[in-house]
Amino acid sequence: MTDLHTVEIAAVLRQLTARLIASDDLDEALEDLVETAADLVDGASWCAVTLVRAGGPSTAASSPELPAELHDSQYHSGTGPSMEAIRTRDLIVSADLSSDDRWPGWREDALAAGVHGVLTVPVDIDEQVIGALTVYAAQPGRLTPDAGLTAVLIAEHAGLLLAAVLDRGRRADLHAELTEALADGETVNRAIGIIMAQRACSSDAALDVLRGTASRLGLPLSVVAQRLVETVERRATVA
Repeated sequence: MTDLHTVEIAAVLRQLTARLIASDDLDEALEDLVETAADLVDGASWCAVTLVRAGGPSTAASSPELPAELHDSQYHSGTGPSMEAIRTRDLIVSADLSSDDRWPGWREDALAAGVHGVLTVPVDIDEQVIGALTVYAAQPGRLTPDAGLTAVLIAEHAGLLLAAVLDRGRRADLHAELTEALADGETVNRAIGIIMAQRACSSDAALDVLRGTASRLGLPLSVVAQRLVETVERRATVA
């Protein structure tokens, strides 16, 4: 898709919005983003999304035909267009890798894999999750300024939509956790009662304390409630 006009850009963003809003979770939304972004380039092209989370950078979604090592090697070496975009928070473009002397080791691997152009732009989802959207072209000269502009707009737009998808997923996980925990209502209620007595607070506030503790520890709510009850019972026995 070359020489993109405003109407065409708007159509791409509308398509992306419709697909991401309909996504059930972040993984599905990222796959939709990859498919949409790969169509920015005339001819054979591929796309991948790198996300940086607590465990470091990883490929969250990619075109099926894209060799995994083109992304994985960047994570090990810390160099390459995707990692540079994440580090600089700026658009990185190479319209013809054969005449580009950046990322020498990675560049040779890309050319050997049939990749002759690369465009990558940072994507910010929230404070905990950042990354980059990378488009690869099989032929040189396909990554035009219009494609770069559209990629930037897509990344900005996708970041907002992905944040909403991620928030939905987190709330769904929390709801499932609360449902499971409250199925063991006696232990949870006892824990809430203990916190209410300790802090002189309402039951809702006590539940918030319990949930916050579970989140910080990375444990199920029911486990934290059980441990709190057991700790109080041990202290009462010793006393």
